[in-house]
Amino acid sequence: MAGHSKFKNIMHRKGAQDKKRSNLFSKLSREITVAAKMGTPDPDMNPRLRLAVNTAKGQSMPKDNIQRAIDKAAAADGENYEEVRYEGYGPGGSAIIVETLTDNRNRTATAVRTAFSKNGGNLGTEGSVAHGFERVGLIEYPADAGDEDTVLEAAMESGADDIESSEDGHTIWTAPEELHGVSSELEKALGEAKEVKLAWKPNLTVDMDEKGAGTLLKLIDTLDDDDDVQTVWGNYAISDEVMEKLDA
Repeated sequence: MAGHSKFKNIMHRKGAQDKKRSNLFSKLSREITVAAKMGTPDPDMNPRLRLAVNTAKGQSMPKDNIQRAIDKAAAADGENYEEVRYEGYGPGGSAIIVETLTDNRNRTATAVRTAFSKNGGNLGTEGSVAHGFERVGLIEYPADAGDEDTVLEAAMESGADDIESSEDGHTIWTAPEELHGVSSELEKALGEAKEVKLAWKPNLTVDMDEKGAGTLLKLIDTLDDDDDVQTVWGNYAISDEVMEKLDA
């Protein structure tokens, strides 16, 4: 299993994203509703719904909100969302994958295209950058879930493929089809995870300079602010030195 990596930068500034609680809860609710509609409303019998509920709990979403999102799936007048993936290029030669849940393809496509064009990027066609990523399962635990050896042992026993630990927390990787099983085993050993989801992990990363990173983060923030956008993935890496300059 591998050690440390720069992937914490690839998922953009989680701290900044987590401050937008209402926006985050809205996105989590949408995923829960879609997952419940696609299968049974029982998380124990619906792996995708269980993952969505676990992620919501990891983000401290109230139980009442979670239940309302599940109940909404059974409402006859509920919105019908579809999953649409957009791919494109950001500043500095970075590759970006945008996952959305939308009830209006035209609105979402226009918003995503505009975000790219106004922030140094270009929207491509589906498949234009995905070949540079691997589809994997992602499980995140906070640093206080255990020390590196404890989490490593739990990950290995659960059947995980890889683990990366840092002062920010623990990131555990699995095969996509093993995500539900591995997360369930880890929960027994470490408690509920902060996040459990399918991810796009880049095969290679692109180091960003200060100028490129600044524009790129504006692009990601613009995409994150869109209600239809669920997750933004990229193959970029931003050094601590560059981040300090940008945050100054």
